[in-house]
Amino acid sequence: MNIYDINELTSNVQGLEEKLNYTFKDKQLLFKALSHSSFSNELKSKNVKSECNERLEFFGDSILSLTVSEYLYTNYPDLPEGELSKVRAGTVCEKALSKFAKQIELGKYLFLGHGEEITNGRERPSLLADAFEALLAAMYIDGGIEPVKTFVLPFATEEIKQMLLRGNTKDYKSMLQQFVQQEQGDVLEYKLVKETGPAHERIFETEAYLNNNVIGRGSGRSKRESEQNAAKEALSLFGQA
Repeated sequence: MNIYDINELTSNVQGLEEKLNYTFKDKQLLFKALSHSSFSNELKSKNVKSECNERLEFFGDSILSLTVSEYLYTNYPDLPEGELSKVRAGTVCEKALSKFAKQIELGKYLFLGHGEEITNGRERPSLLADAFEALLAAMYIDGGIEPVKTFVLPFATEEIKQMLLRGNTKDYKSMLQQFVQQEQGDVLEYKLVKETGPAHERIFETEAYLNNNVIGRGSGRSKRESEQNAAKEALSLFGQA
């Protein structure tokens, strides 16, 4: 038995196709992209054939990275490799992708299992980001790279502009390391001192130490972000930021 009745479900995703400005030739691809593993697993337990969006998500991640990389390489010829990498990382990260997904109300079109449904899965950033990537892969398989670019680049280009305006592409850890290396024998290290918040919204707090003395503190949604912010505060202390 197939999971999808095309006639019944096509009307449910028509609004999404309008937001994508793309109509799928193969509706099964679209439905697969919208199917979370919790939904597929529930159907499999009832002997209903089903595929989730995880493989599409894997493929979509690469398609998105290539699309953003090509755009950055072509439109920002003066940005060095290190900063290109940071801008791309900020554009394709979970936070950015979940924001893009919310702008097209992707959550309301997803097929979720009962557990995800009752725990507000339609608003979970990681779930939305994964589904967004799966959707890009489905578009690529169905219609090639051009529909993907047409859809995703307006989101990506705006995110890139905002990142560059905010100056979020600086690598404060590398800057601090270079500053510290001016004095031989100095030892710079970072220590995670605190973790707070639920598992899906963790906040990390890090301290930067120079020769066992605290020179900066920072917090963030990842260890890396908290270390960068600690390094930024340390650079400010030395008048370098």
